[in-house]
Amino acid sequence: MTITNEQLAGHTFLALLYEDDYFPDRVLDKGTAILRALCERIEAERPVDLTALYALTSVATEAFNDLEEEFEAAGSEIETVAREEMGEAFWTIATAYGFTDADPEELIAEREW
Repeated sequence: MTITNEQLAGHTFLALLYEDDYFPDRVLDKGTAILRALCERIEAERPVDLTALYALTSVATEAFNDLEEEFEAAGSEIETVAREEMGEAFWTIATAYGFTDADPEELIAEREW
């Protein structure tokens, strides 16, 4: 499925992390895929309220949790800069789909990072 939201269709997720060699591109690519899949799910399921949105972001956050081992195996980790960039990506997605009242912390409440 192609992302149809104009703000997100060509958006480069995790751009700041891609600029830093500390974060392996192959793992960041998986993170970007998770975020793009979240966009696709939002467009397909069209959540009607924050509860429905949080259910979708919860699944995506758990997928990011699963990447932690891959970061560590590559000599990296989900540290402060990465956490902020990932959280910002979730916020960008929520607001682009009209959920401007979403709680940034609730969007990633399931995080282990």
